[in-house]
Amino acid sequence: MYIAFLSGGKDSYYAVYKSGLTIDLGLVFVYEFPRPNPHTLNLGKTIETLLLAKIPIIVVKLSKGKEFAETLNILRKLNPSVIIAGDVYIEEHLKYMEKLSTEVGAKLIEPLWGYDPVNLLYEEIEKGIKPLIIGCRKDISEWLGQQIDQDNIEDFIEKLCRINADPLGEHGEYHTIVINGPLHIKPLEFKPLSVEDCDEYRILRLI
Repeated sequence: MYIAFLSGGKDSYYAVYKSGLTIDLGLVFVYEFPRPNPHTLNLGKTIETLLLAKIPIIVVKLSKGKEFAETLNILRKLNPSVIIAGDVYIEEHLKYMEKLSTEVGAKLIEPLWGYDPVNLLYEEIEKGIKPLIIGCRKDISEWLGQQIDQDNIEDFIEKLCRINADPLGEHGEYHTIVINGPLHIKPLEFKPLSVEDCDEYRILRLI
């Protein structure tokens, strides 16, 4: 069984596409964070867009402090031969995935690992991925609800570099949902519903 760790965002989506593999099952994990997660608040649309990408999924809620053990339990039940994830350069994330994969005897594939963040973002857009920003720090809140595309990507990267933020959003500077892409059978339909302020972060709810 080929399993992918997915969020509905651009990087995990692109990791699946770049792997060239047919995914048997996508895992969407719901974590307990002090601040609401944009993907969790838009879980319905996350599920919908992944199904439009022809990826069967299951959603798993994890308990705070027990994330690794509960994830491992799910993987043991599924017995995957391959696990695909979209990590780019954060060593802690890679080691976490390597440990999980080793524990269940699966091969870990990280197609995006080692990429330069700027080059990767350009490549994702060039390959036809259409990410919509659904959560971001307040200092880039003018981008909330905007799609990153060929017309604005340079301005977007320039803004994030100017404020010393990762243009790829690897540290949570922003979160996206893929509304269309090379895996989709048709675009995700959505409408903005509301914007929520969470300390220094803003989240867009979609319907």
